[in-house]
Amino acid sequence: MPEQPPYLRVADELRRRITEHVWEPGDRLPSRAQIGQELGVGENVVRRAQELLISQGLLEGRAGSGTYVAEPQQRVRIVRSSAREQPTGSPFRTDMKAVGKLGDWESRTDAKVPAPADIAARLGVDEGALCVRTSYEFLADGRPVQLSTSWEPYDLTAGTLIVLPEGGPHAGAGVVNRMAAIGISVSHAVEQPEPRQATAEEASLLGIQKAALVTHIRRTYYSDQGRPVETADIVVPVAHCEIVYEIPISR
Repeated sequence: MPEQPPYLRVADELRRRITEHVWEPGDRLPSRAQIGQELGVGENVVRRAQELLISQGLLEGRAGSGTYVAEPQQRVRIVRSSAREQPTGSPFRTDMKAVGKLGDWESRTDAKVPAPADIAARLGVDEGALCVRTSYEFLADGRPVQLSTSWEPYDLTAGTLIVLPEGGPHAGAGVVNRMAAIGISVSHAVEQPEPRQATAEEASLLGIQKAALVTHIRRTYYSDQGRPVETADIVVPVAHCEIVYEIPISR
């Protein structure tokens, strides 16, 4: 069995000290030189170990001050389920209400944006085909908990009351309800979650450390005819939120 990389071994030791309360939340860690000397590794190895634990929400770095044990935060539970699609109202607000939070969001829509290659492939349109792109910052009790960038084919909704997802009489109603308003029945969605590190822009918007762990969900809604009607990239910070999938059982 391959030997564990030194930085992972150091990260395990630092994690142990935190979980066993050798270091308490708010405590400042010894310098990297001190930790390295104690554990028999170089400062760069300690730095990599600390960066890993920062990305996991166990440590936090303070510019010009050092590295500290992060204060524990209550994670918001986000349920991914077909049951979240309600006849009226926003699925996100429904999710947040279920966990006692006030759900809200800020958004920006740009119409007639050429689809990049990956989005075009997910929507089944030609690269450069015009789309409606909407960027969202979702809030739970005023705290950012989720980012999303949604793409809809412009030719699908052009000239209708739902062409702008956050404008008109069906604003904020969710993809399923909005599409139903123009006679399109959405039959299912496909979601592909994967872990990765936050970009600098995502970290800034979510109020997390740069390169902190996030769950990136690629979601696409399909009509009864199998046409993709919307695709989105959803970004959820691991330290602040837990994602739970609820799977309905047919009887």
